[in-house]
Amino acid sequence: MLKRKEFDILVSLSEETEAMTQRQIEKKTGYSLGTINRIMKNLMEEGLISDGRITEKGLEALEPHRVKRAVFIAAGFGSRLVPITFNTPKPLVRVHGKRIIDTLIDACLEAGIEDIWIVRGYLAEQFDQLLYKYPMIRFLENPSYNEANNIGSAMVARELIRNAYVFEADLLVSNPKIIRKYHYHSDVLGIWKERTDDWCLTVDKDGNVDEEKVGGLNCYQMVGIYYLNEEDGIRFADHIKEAFEAPGGKERYWETVLNQVYRGEYKIEVLPCKDEDIVEIDTFRELKAIDKTYDV
Repeated sequence: MLKRKEFDILVSLSEETEAMTQRQIEKKTGYSLGTINRIMKNLMEEGLISDGRITEKGLEALEPHRVKRAVFIAAGFGSRLVPITFNTPKPLVRVHGKRIIDTLIDACLEAGIEDIWIVRGYLAEQFDQLLYKYPMIRFLENPSYNEANNIGSAMVARELIRNAYVFEADLLVSNPKIIRKYHYHSDVLGIWKERTDDWCLTVDKDGNVDEEKVGGLNCYQMVGIYYLNEEDGIRFADHIKEAFEAPGGKERYWETVLNQVYRGEYKIEVLPCKDEDIVEIDTFRELKAIDKTYDV
């Protein structure tokens, strides 16, 4: 089993086609040159790297940490984007000519993730158009999309959410590198904010989610992109079923099962990203501000 710093250095090397110097690795990982030098010596002795490059054995060592699939939660109506969502599911709305969900799917494919599932509900048949560009996509139907929050979609897909990303399907990605091929822990993307009125996460001393709430100071604004490893995914399948079937369960958001209902039972690391990396278009006004073709 790789240690965290070994993992980070191997991932850095795996992302480059040319040999890397220790100073280049320092810049990518933030580790000191002394730490990098010591760890690289160990990795060389184990045959995981050679001459500043990762070896086949090194790639094999990373394999248990590779993302196996992606699950998109895309069943909702998108009421705040009315009137455009009267006829089009929000993930299929085009921004500068490209469907919102395409930015996420393309980022997954760039990271080597080809096992892709979309949970659909509202205007479900319209998602079939994705198959022309992405024939590998498979669909799950959410029969409760009209009566339950997004926990209904995660409930349908619960057996697939292990070694897997879970995406809110209405996120517009401009930096595909935020979707990673390898993960050491279960994690969630977050944008650091001194103040926010949105859903946000506070973290403990180890950088793991401590609390999920609406609005806060010096916290991470939650981005709807989670990764659950194998162990957490297996437990989550049982937990979400229990939460969904409990009184008021259908009114929950799926991630509150991790961060509120079973708070403290999961270690979810917050991975920082930036405002310019990704945006959720909540309202028609925001859509018009981003794409002027809608401002008519």
